[in-house]
Amino acid sequence: MMSRFYDKQYKQWIKNIFARDKYQCQWPNCKHRRTKLNAHHIKKWSDYPGLRFDLSNGITLCKEHHDLIKNNEENYEMFFFKIISNMRREK
Repeated sequence: MMSRFYDKQYKQWIKNIFARDKYQCQWPNCKHRRTKLNAHHIKKWSDYPGLRFDLSNGITLCKEHHDLIKNNEENYEMFFFKIISNMRREK
């Protein structure tokens, strides 16, 4: 069970991920904006507690793409890190 402190940190992390990603799914060519979005942990929450609230460990995905990677997240880690890296370069 998450503590209130974690709950507050988690909610802020989600807000920060969405803001960084301009409230848009980051899957290439996806046009979903502002609805049915998920802040996805690239490295699993349970396996990497030190990265739980690190902005470089999150990406905004629409429900469709989030569901697409379920139970196969590890295979998408490098893909998502590359997207995040490209975002930084474009700024």
